[in-house]
Amino acid sequence: MTTLYSTKEIVRDFPRTYLRGIGQVFFQDNMWSGLLIMIGIFWGAYASHTPAVAWGMVVGTFVSTLTGYWLQLPDKNGAQGLWGFNGCLVGCAFPTFMADTVWMWIALILCSAFSTWVRTALDNILGRWNVSSFTFPFVLSTWFFLLAARALNGMPAEFMGSPELPHAVGGVVEGGFWHIVEYWLRGISQVFLIDNWVTGIFFIAALAVSSIRASVWGMIGSAIALGIVIMWKGPATDIEHGLYGFSAVLTAIAIGATFCNTSWRTWIWAILGTVITVFIQAAMNVFFTPIGLPTLTGPFCVATWLFLFPNIEMFSQTPAPAAAKTSEKKN
Repeated sequence: MTTLYSTKEIVRDFPRTYLRGIGQVFFQDNMWSGLLIMIGIFWGAYASHTPAVAWGMVVGTFVSTLTGYWLQLPDKNGAQGLWGFNGCLVGCAFPTFMADTVWMWIALILCSAFSTWVRTALDNILGRWNVSSFTFPFVLSTWFFLLAARALNGMPAEFMGSPELPHAVGGVVEGGFWHIVEYWLRGISQVFLIDNWVTGIFFIAALAVSSIRASVWGMIGSAIALGIVIMWKGPATDIEHGLYGFSAVLTAIAIGATFCNTSWRTWIWAILGTVITVFIQAAMNVFFTPIGLPTLTGPFCVATWLFLFPNIEMFSQTPAPAAAKTSEKKN
């Protein structure tokens, strides 16, 4: 059934819907989580002299949320912030990988809007198995535009990796305690493509405001990823910048704190899923290196689907909405 929104309703509800859209990247239906995440993104973006990333997040979330109203999508999804989170990530990704041109910003707006109806399409398919599309609408939409950037000089792929044959890199990781802590926090901050350990602290706080369980699993996810990639001697640069942590963080929160019940079996399941995510991340890095395309949160989507699709009864709880489950604390 089509939902009609009045201008008064949109103006009244938009700020809360907008902020929840940012929080839903971490599966948190909480406006205060969204606000803390926004502050963390601005801190990290300006600290690294890439303010366009923060403003891209602002624009991307705005456009994708507004698209939900324009398409007259179900009000329940809008109230939970589910229109905005893919556009939020699109907004972070475009300035991260492409030069700051007017055409890049126009493409960002188009892709943010596109991600909202891609999410609707994918959830219509995956919802039959009570599984969400997660952040894959962002991944798929952004891949299209990043590949197009290789051919369109109006949005040059200035900051994307050069296509090359994959090879083992390795290297020596600075192993002091505080260095390890920084790498761990960057694994959390990189969920929004921010390379800043202080931002990681903001994100932990944002999760804790909504769900202590989600906050703990986010920290565990980054720690597991860091330990695995160090033990298996992954690329030192990637380790230091948290580039093996972000997908693992999302997998840990999804399995450990969102879509599965609370039990010791779930703990093992979530830990195993997080470990596998690291190997999927490495495999996808190798797969996409020849075309110079980032994996984004693709490894998280693939790993979490593989662990939720079996629908094993001992891990199941009351099915969540096809898009995402609401957090423990709503605001």
